[in-house]
Amino acid sequence: MIKIGVSKGRIEKDFYKLLEKAGYNVDLILTKGRKLNIITSDNIEYIFMKPNDIVNFVNYGILDAGIVGNDTVDEYSYERENNHNCDELLDLNIAEGCFCLARLKNKDNISKIVTIASKYPFVARKYFLEKYGIDIKVIKLEGSVELGPILGISDAIVDIVETGNTLKANELEVLDIFSRISTRYIVNKSRYQEKKAEINSMIARLKNVINISDNVQNVRERALLMRR
Repeated sequence: MIKIGVSKGRIEKDFYKLLEKAGYNVDLILTKGRKLNIITSDNIEYIFMKPNDIVNFVNYGILDAGIVGNDTVDEYSYERENNHNCDELLDLNIAEGCFCLARLKNKDNISKIVTIASKYPFVARKYFLEKYGIDIKVIKLEGSVELGPILGISDAIVDIVETGNTLKANELEVLDIFSRISTRYIVNKSRYQEKKAEINSMIARLKNVINISDNVQNVRERALLMRR
């Protein structure tokens, strides 16, 4: 049996559709109500969790695998300087977006940015160090990151953007788009070795129903529109 953590929310819903296309039984999942775990006739146990918990539980081998955004995986990895037990096996190309740097319109240029608000402080710091050579100050916010510059506690934000509508509604503009975000199938390294045949079979079935080229192109087109 494979024990898989699935991120609640949009990822969860998109993943169900992918499973169904791949020929998996999703009847129990669709009717689970408030249940937090389901064992299907495909001999897979799905546990429905918050993304941060999934990466942590996969790292420690409590879960064999996880369905989670690479935003969460990257933040977890950078915080631990890549010292963890998770491997990514497949980009599922669902629940997509981009990391972006944004600020209030008509503000100073990037060289004047000294404080960032973000849910992803390690992603933000790595981006600024690699692109600008700046050790930026990051204020971690869990809610609406757009409030950082609006309330004057940060010069800009680093956050995930999908359509750009929230940024526009709050008079923020995108300065840079620096990373594509999508849902990944991750595994614990040791658990993968123990259950390689089962996991590889699932990966192969999912690969057959993923349209990579179209999804990547859609993200690129959205990114161009957000910069206009």
